[in-house]
Amino acid sequence: MPAATATIITMITGTITAMTTTTSISAGDLYRLMAWFSPGYPIGAFSYSHGIEYAVETGVVKTAADLSQWIGHVLRHGAGWVDAVLLKEAYAAADDPAALADLADLAAAWRGSQEMALEANQQGGSFLSVTRATWGHPALDDFAQSRGDEPVPLCIAVGLAAAAHRLDLPAVLAAYLHAFAANLVSAAVRLIPLGQTDGQRALAALLPVVDSVLPCALACPLEDCGTAAPMVDLCSMRHETQYTRLFRS
Repeated sequence: MPAATATIITMITGTITAMTTTTSISAGDLYRLMAWFSPGYPIGAFSYSHGIEYAVETGVVKTAADLSQWIGHVLRHGAGWVDAVLLKEAYAAADDPAALADLADLAAAWRGSQEMALEANQQGGSFLSVTRATWGHPALDDFAQSRGDEPVPLCIAVGLAAAAHRLDLPAVLAAYLHAFAANLVSAAVRLIPLGQTDGQRALAALLPVVDSVLPCALACPLEDCGTAAPMVDLCSMRHETQYTRLFRS
């Protein structure tokens, strides 16, 4: 079994230690989640590095250990953390169009740079479009029509789709955070460069981070959510004018 697949199955089916209940998911729902968060799901995630390209260029991220620390901070205190809380809120607001629209607007505004906003909104719009076409549900159609040309951040689209298909929320969050981390690891494997095995070591080292972030995100009220990742935002801003670039963020 590939290491990445083993990691996501461990996240989804394992006991979340800080929670009072155990995540439980059927084989069919697991299949759906693995499809949605597969690198082959056509949302363009491979074209974004979330500022890591600039961090590598300037020598801030040079090793697998550096990479795990960097991504771990993003998951705990940056866009990964905010996305987890917003996804949970979107899941809860799936039957309230006004609340869902407000969350989409908040999520679109909650980015520290133009490239970060592009990363979230382009992937979200693509996820919504592809999921409507392949795993369709009237709730997705209604939301897409109500948004028109307004941005649809990825965390909101995933939260709505998960609620519409009645997927287990902790499992969805684990899969989302794994996909978030795995995409950044994939970018760094190409940028540093790292070997594939070192990339998987970096990803495996992030399992305890996801395991700790997940129950905190489930318990966090929206009004208490915030970020503390200024270096990540700065790298994203500097990346906008980086001379040689492979990635869009």
